[in-house]
Amino acid sequence: MPAGGSTYRGLSGHEAASRLAAEGPNELPASQPRNLWMIALEVLREPMFMLLVAACAIYVVLGDLREALILFASVMVIVTITIYQERKTERALEALRDLSSPRALVIREGVQMRIAGREVVRGDLVVMKEGDRVPADAVLLEASDFTADESLLTGESVPVRKIAWDGAQQFTRPGGDDLPFVYSGSLVTQGHGVAEVLATGSATEIGKIGRALATLETETTPLQRQTRRAVVLLAALGIALSVLVVVLYGMFRGSWLEGALAGVTLAMAILPEEFPVVLTVFLALGAWRISRQEVLTRRMPAVEALGAATVLCVDKTGTLTMNRMTVRRLFCDGHTHDMPAGALPPPESFHDLVEYSILASESDPFDPMEKAFLELGARALDGDRLHADWTLAREYPLSPALLVHAHGWRSPGQRQFVVAAKGAPEAVAG
Repeated sequence: MPAGGSTYRGLSGHEAASRLAAEGPNELPASQPRNLWMIALEVLREPMFMLLVAACAIYVVLGDLREALILFASVMVIVTITIYQERKTERALEALRDLSSPRALVIREGVQMRIAGREVVRGDLVVMKEGDRVPADAVLLEASDFTADESLLTGESVPVRKIAWDGAQQFTRPGGDDLPFVYSGSLVTQGHGVAEVLATGSATEIGKIGRALATLETETTPLQRQTRRAVVLLAALGIALSVLVVVLYGMFRGSWLEGALAGVTLAMAILPEEFPVVLTVFLALGAWRISRQEVLTRRMPAVEALGAATVLCVDKTGTLTMNRMTVRRLFCDGHTHDMPAGALPPPESFHDLVEYSILASESDPFDPMEKAFLELGARALDGDRLHADWTLAREYPLSPALLVHAHGWRSPGQRQFVVAAKGAPEAVAG
């Protein structure tokens, strides 16, 4: 790995292309999207569906085409409903995957260029700033006030602090502050930096999790197991009684043909042809109702598992929240002002506090706290106090030695230079 420096050359276009061809795209292992025929095959393999097909065939043998056509129509209803619902979900998931595919700013041949995340290769130099998604596992060559949210990998919602690589530390797994490594899928919550890619695709930490999950087999739901047991039981009962009827007809009436017809008729009376239709319609209705709450159901049997849940146990406070903050109380010059939801803007005596909190934040913030400052300023301040025409002249990042984050702003025409800071009270006051 190269040492850090002020100028980076990066990979050449030829080297990047050869590594992409040799190591594959920077994509996580994922299950193969199911096409129309795969979904139809899954439906055909269900025992309840096979029950309908068998019943339909028996009606054809008996010459009752009307009943056979009715059952065939039921079969087509089941197949159509299942394919429509699951294909609709597959298309939505494919669209989400395309939208969520991050783009990366890389340095190649000394030029910064933005490429698709799947085209990032090992050895690429990636430029990252606040709000960017880390495209691959990498080591930071430069880091300025750099923090990352690694909750996707560790479950901890608190961002962790990152430092530049010292040239000696070996690659470690995610977790803990003051590490020079960033990991695919994590989110840059503060600062900026330059990192060299160490691993892509399935070789990343999140890719290893994906490989482990790919080995898991989908379990059948309790409803599927119960219906399969019911099908086997009823089929066995129907066959046994049919054979018994045939034997009795043949022995006591001497008509084996009539006995066979009577046995088949009895079997048809026992088989519950309505089960598959009713179950499929109910599951489809459940998937439709869930979709109205913006939740996708990839496989309809999952509706049953969700409906059977009575208690939901979760951990890691903060991971499941909306990641939004709102200013609720202001304190300035010994006075406080509470701001409950829907409250009017604060009095003018608090306007300086709001103004400088915005100046101490990023112009286009990603941090929830800085977003809250900006939203408050938009409601409370006049346009001339938001200083949209000011230029950021200097940034002082948060560090162990300087427990404040400060911005130096210059007004148009160089008439005024203002420094706004936020951080530890004793550091700001000192």
